[in-house]
Amino acid sequence: MSVATRNWARNQRCTPHASHEPIATGEVARIVAGAAERGERVKVIAGGHSFTDVAMTDGHLLSLDRMNAILSVDGNDVTMQAGIRLRDLNEQLAGRGLALPNLGDIDRQSIAGAASTATHGTGAAHGNLATRIVGFEMVTGDGSVIRAGERDDPELLRVGRVGLGALGVLTEVTIRCVPAFNLHAVETIEPLADVIADFRSVMHSTDHVEFYWMPGARRCQVKRNTRTDAPAAPQSRIGYVRDKWIGENLAFGTVCRVGRRFPSLAPRVAKLVMSAAAERDLIDRSDRVFCSPRHVRFLEMEYGVPFDAVPDALGRIDDLVDTLPVKPMFPIEVRASASDDIPLSTANGRRSGWIAVHQYAGVPYEAYFQGVEQIMNDYGGRPHWGKLHFQTAATLAHRYAEWETFQKWRAKLDPDGTFRNAYLDRVLGSVTSGARHQM
Repeated sequence: MSVATRNWARNQRCTPHASHEPIATGEVARIVAGAAERGERVKVIAGGHSFTDVAMTDGHLLSLDRMNAILSVDGNDVTMQAGIRLRDLNEQLAGRGLALPNLGDIDRQSIAGAASTATHGTGAAHGNLATRIVGFEMVTGDGSVIRAGERDDPELLRVGRVGLGALGVLTEVTIRCVPAFNLHAVETIEPLADVIADFRSVMHSTDHVEFYWMPGARRCQVKRNTRTDAPAAPQSRIGYVRDKWIGENLAFGTVCRVGRRFPSLAPRVAKLVMSAAAERDLIDRSDRVFCSPRHVRFLEMEYGVPFDAVPDALGRIDDLVDTLPVKPMFPIEVRASASDDIPLSTANGRRSGWIAVHQYAGVPYEAYFQGVEQIMNDYGGRPHWGKLHFQTAATLAHRYAEWETFQKWRAKLDPDGTFRNAYLDRVLGSVTSGARHQM
């Protein structure tokens, strides 16, 4: 019996022909091979934290939640089944004295889903999560099992780390971790004009920097996380519940519901949200600082642009918001990351500044997101693959120097389009079978 599947934000839905929860690579291979023989489609869904329909299908939908074990540890290199969720991985790594060097603020994704969409945290010297992959196992479009590593097919490794699920099903991943570390987190409220005027220095002021700004406000919340050997001195449990659960979830959700019910109050809601931002100073285990609970549902679009373009882009977004019929009730998030050489990574070949815009679930967002996207287009902006955008293969191809490199690998590994869906058809185009002969 088919059961409807929805993503976390509840804006994407599909009813697959069949759902599967395999426990091993061999089972995944059999499912894919059988589907390919019948001309059926296969997709994988994990935490459902993509805002796009990247994981939606009317074919076979795989959940790898039962493939969630750490398989081996070799120094700092940790091999795991691809379905393990980041929150579980963080706990298991900590128990082994290891950590991921950087994380975003949500830990509900699977390692495969987060890496495959180039999910990132912040830190001018740090790449996205996929840059830490040094090996993987994958089931390709005909059910074959292949492996890639630094010595064994390094080119496939380079290309396949960000694959959008278009190359195959990742079943195992080897991540190069680092020794466990603490972060000294300092969160301050600062004049926005000062942060923007000194953007480069602010974003390089310590290991991990980001800031949150409500359009129209004159102040922003700046988060600086610095690696430290000092012992943990975490926020009190009461303080954490007050700030993270009550403030950022319960109270925030309440004021957003008011703004959704009474749109004329949205600007006041936005000001209330920004004025409620708290300052904090604490030391804690890295993943506990990087990640926060997120229970208020929202929609998000995020673009990577050349690092130095961020101040100009933010000014233009501020002007755009003044013209919108429905004002955003979520702050804009600004981050930074290092460049990399992964063909479909949003940071390929350039150091990036990241601008993420959000809107509360159920509130019109199209005019806001489309207006922001038009601004981002002027800087050659690249949308986060797992977040809403309106681009197509025709508008994206020229923004990636190695677009054709990825397309050739896609044609080689999935020539019949077993892993196609509506999203991949839109953003990558059709599989070009002839390209496989050029490899």
